[in-house]
Amino acid sequence: MAWLEISFDLSRIDFEGTSALIRQSYWGGLRTDEIHRRAFENSVCAIALIDGRQVGFARASGDRAVFARISDVIVWPEHRGQGVGKALVQALLDHPELASVSTWMLNTSDAHSFYAHFGFKPATDGNEMRLDRPVLHDHQQVRG
Repeated sequence: MAWLEISFDLSRIDFEGTSALIRQSYWGGLRTDEIHRRAFENSVCAIALIDGRQVGFARASGDRAVFARISDVIVWPEHRGQGVGKALVQALLDHPELASVSTWMLNTSDAHSFYAHFGFKPATDGNEMRLDRPVLHDHQQVRG
């Protein structure tokens, strides 16, 4: 895919476009720009570009040593079905800072076959647990 460039340089992100597209997704509708800003700054972000223009985004969060979670894999609508998403996920899996990661996780309700291509399987061993909390907006404070 010589026509596609993957960059990990967060300064190259079209932040407004990426944040808006994620907010339009089924998983990111309640997020704010500030939440995205913090999430992106605390992740390894892969940015897909064609001729210097962003066409996709994905990120991996975690400890960068043994655990990582892939999130926010999104491709601009006019570039879907062209391998951009696969290139983004593969770039994260191959990233040098994530080379020692042995446990990769993600959450999807509609792209199981896409991720199966990389070897992801449903976590049905009974070990994986999850806690879902209500979304706190930036102006709310956690009370203890």
